[in-house]
Amino acid sequence: MKTDLFDFDLPPDRIALRPASPRDAARLLVVKPGAIPELDDRGVGDLPDLLRAGDCLVVNDSKVIAARLKGRRIGRGSTEPAIEATLHKRLDGSHWAAFVKPAKKLDVGDTVRFGTEGKVCFLGELDAQVSHKDEGGEITLSFSFYGPVLDQAISERGEMPLPPYIASRRPPDEQDRSDYQTVFAHDEGSVAAPTAGLHFTERLLQHLQERGIGLHKVTLHVGAGTFLPVKADDVEAHKMHAEFGTVSAETADALNTVRAKGGRIVAVGSTALRILESASAENGLVRAFAGETAIFIVPGYRFRAVDLTLTNFHLPRSTLFMLVAAFSGLDTMKRAYAHAIKAGYRFYSYGDACLLYPQGQMRA
Repeated sequence: MKTDLFDFDLPPDRIALRPASPRDAARLLVVKPGAIPELDDRGVGDLPDLLRAGDCLVVNDSKVIAARLKGRRIGRGSTEPAIEATLHKRLDGSHWAAFVKPAKKLDVGDTVRFGTEGKVCFLGELDAQVSHKDEGGEITLSFSFYGPVLDQAISERGEMPLPPYIASRRPPDEQDRSDYQTVFAHDEGSVAAPTAGLHFTERLLQHLQERGIGLHKVTLHVGAGTFLPVKADDVEAHKMHAEFGTVSAETADALNTVRAKGGRIVAVGSTALRILESASAENGLVRAFAGETAIFIVPGYRFRAVDLTLTNFHLPRSTLFMLVAAFSGLDTMKRAYAHAIKAGYRFYSYGDACLLYPQGQMRA
């Protein structure tokens, strides 16, 4: 399947640089596939009226860490070139896999110093040694601190890892430390926000509860690999980075009960959808899950665990646009996105949302 099939023209000014305020004031495009797709312009605040009693939302409760670090290489030669690292996968208490710029400035054995001052006196300078570097330039950093102390040091020095389509147009700031977290954020480990969850407020959650719509939480620690474009000409040649996720036995049982009673499972975002599909059996039953998943969903995939999905608008040629094309149909999503662009919807992490129904037979 050619990657060009998932390309479309997106004006740069459609990429949102800040979220809607309040968050549930974002726009919501309801998309129902068909020979002529049904497109309904609504708002996120309308979600309680668009769902029905007995349905349940599944959200990702992963918390974003300040994973973008700026420093310099030390100890080799007379120069100390600037280095920017984006942590994307925790390997253990002191090791992280990272993407770095410029990768050509680092070799195995080099030391990178991130910052020179700590808010807690014993932290001092945060040094990391390059313990591994692969052919693609991805490295493993071995930090001089371990566990909670390292987490605190990273938090002090790091910036929120805004996607490059935002970060290239403005620098991250203190406002992003709250804007780029969902109200569900609990378990630290993501280096990209599960952005569909950014639209929820306590007020909206209260309205959903009053309507008899349930809420369950899963965890998928989102890696920086989610930012990587699909560069291969053919979709099958693209490699997804593995991400760690969990679905508890209690949550799996609750979701299976919802479906058994005729309710629908509504995945909030691609991350919740991917972990649910990774945890599901062929018959659609959700099972307890704890491990890594590199599931790559493209058209032709048969969805098992998810009936509807709420997701943001994604970028051309991205794995996320491929996922929604698999869910609602490529032609449907191209028409929906053309409508959204014309109607002024805001795209990507801080943008608006769409509520997608599946192509083919739908659970009405």
